[in-house]
Amino acid sequence: MSNGSRTLKPGVWAPIPTFFDEQENLDLDTFRKHVVKLAKVGMQPVICGSMGEAFHLSDDERATLFRETRKALDEAGLKDTVVIAGTGGNSTQQTIRLSKLAADAGADVVIVIPPGYFAGAMTRDALKTFFLDVQAASPLPVMIYNFPGAAGGIDMDSDLINEIAKEGPNICGVKLTCGAVGKLTRITGTTAVDSFSSTPRKSASAPEFLTLGGFADFLAPAVLGGRGHGAIMGLGNIYPRSLVKLFELTWKVHTASSPSAEDLKKSLELQDLVSEADKAFFKAGIAGTKWFLQKHSGHPSKRMRRPLLDYSDEAGAALDKSSDVTNLLKYEQALEKGQ
Repeated sequence: MSNGSRTLKPGVWAPIPTFFDEQENLDLDTFRKHVVKLAKVGMQPVICGSMGEAFHLSDDERATLFRETRKALDEAGLKDTVVIAGTGGNSTQQTIRLSKLAADAGADVVIVIPPGYFAGAMTRDALKTFFLDVQAASPLPVMIYNFPGAAGGIDMDSDLINEIAKEGPNICGVKLTCGAVGKLTRITGTTAVDSFSSTPRKSASAPEFLTLGGFADFLAPAVLGGRGHGAIMGLGNIYPRSLVKLFELTWKVHTASSPSAEDLKKSLELQDLVSEADKAFFKAGIAGTKWFLQKHSGHPSKRMRRPLLDYSDEAGAALDKSSDVTNLLKYEQALEKGQ
């Protein structure tokens, strides 16, 4: 079960890819090493999200990945690292079952995408009922995952998300992979204010409602201008130190009583580098991320689970030499060397 001493708080997370061998079986050794490598520099893991090809995994495979994540982190002395587990399914019943499996496996929070298979039937009332039912039955705090591209086009608006946050004491936050900064500010305008702090939260491990971006390209604007609390970013798999640094700089400016102009300048300059790299890897997708990790991190395979196709070496070579990619890679390598 989840360790009650771990607390969900502002920060950055990487949605971890699910690694496969050439027969598309889980490569747990590579998976464990990657999770620990990122966590050691402050990049926390989200397991079985879209980057993790969650809907191509069985429930048992998801439970295995949840369990191996907690085990690997604990064995590495990273017992305080918060694990967010993707438990969204195409039915309320499956989502609740996966959330219970995540709790048993040692996860701390679950993140749930709207069920998109019957998207046309998912009215506002149906979506609200789904999330309220799931949060009531889940043993772990529930984060809403708004990603129209992976949910049959379902795009929850700020009013609906705020209603669910107010009525669901086990709802702990939202990830916005819709890229809508205005939506983010409307949500934080309701949930990141003193009047909302009296709204009861069910779990002591998630004492405040977090609003997280789903891309790295607006991390600084979301924190500095929108009162956001960080992000869950696929780019965190490639440049973990750079994104941890960007969050630390922006959070320092955001929370300082007298913000430093120099810190703000550094934050915005780094955000520029990050935004260009995020554009490149957004186009490359999961397959491009796996290709890059195989080449630069020594992962044994870039294999996707079919029907998704592997990234071609031709496309990878173009990605690898793109200035958008190499400029931030130089910054990342300098951080790794302690410069």
